[in-house]
Amino acid sequence: MKYMSISEASNKWQISARRIRVLCSEGRIEGAVKFGRNWSIPYDAVKPADARVSYRKSYEGIVYDFSGIDEMKEKIDKHRPFSKQLADSLHEKLIIEWTYNSNAIEGNTLTLSETKVVLEGITIGGKSVVEHLEAINHREAILYLEEIISHNEPLSEWNIKNIHALILKEIDNQNAGRYRMENVVIGGAIHIPPKHYEISSLMQNLILEYKEEWQSYHPIVRATLLHGEFVKIHPFIDGNGRTSRLLLNFELMKNGYPPIIIKKENRAQYYNVLDHAHTTMDYQPFLEFVAKLVIESEKLLLSLVE
Repeated sequence: MKYMSISEASNKWQISARRIRVLCSEGRIEGAVKFGRNWSIPYDAVKPADARVSYRKSYEGIVYDFSGIDEMKEKIDKHRPFSKQLADSLHEKLIIEWTYNSNAIEGNTLTLSETKVVLEGITIGGKSVVEHLEAINHREAILYLEEIISHNEPLSEWNIKNIHALILKEIDNQNAGRYRMENVVIGGAIHIPPKHYEISSLMQNLILEYKEEWQSYHPIVRATLLHGEFVKIHPFIDGNGRTSRLLLNFELMKNGYPPIIIKKENRAQYYNVLDHAHTTMDYQPFLEFVAKLVIESEKLLLSLVE
């Protein structure tokens, strides 16, 4: 990989050398490496968006009464930590059902029981290698998600790319963890994703907005917006839906809420509320959709611990 110095980056991006040092120390320049007192920056690194500029958008429909959801969360929290047997069985159930449904939404034909068997290391006759890899990779992406949550790592483009790289591992290594380099359209949707050359700046702005503007929002609102605004950008050539559902649950789990599973049979409604948010900035239908699933997850947990 070809690297450039602070002064070379300063000339290229028209930013002061002092500012670039700050950006490097904050981890805002992907791939920057420090040797002694000096920084080496990948020559093809993207100029960071200015975090000092507000990227606040005007979202509608993000007001919701979460009191009932939060009351159930408090009841569940009183029973934590769960017994090892219960925790292990819940974890296995989560991985199988989350993997099955998220892949099925994207067209994977493995059944729920077949997904379970594949995750146990058994090959299913008549099913493609890709479908097997999609199940295995999705489990690995969930485990990675749990790992970064346990280490209290902040959300970053780096982590998002790592999640995506796991999803497409050995399926499309050329595009795994890399933003798309061509324009796309989404079948059946009104919304048209942005041009490929806009993705880097849009993703930087999304992370800045998440870290700065959304912190006053309820975690379930943040999770909903994170999913919706990420998939609106559609930064990868494939795997955006699975990545977005992982990001939604990242935000829920990080804040102590149970993960949700968007089921295959609800795919049409799911796509409709997403497209509505993308074309109108009205998130009320999607937020209500997510909140309902959080309630379902909480009720399941309460039925097991009370």
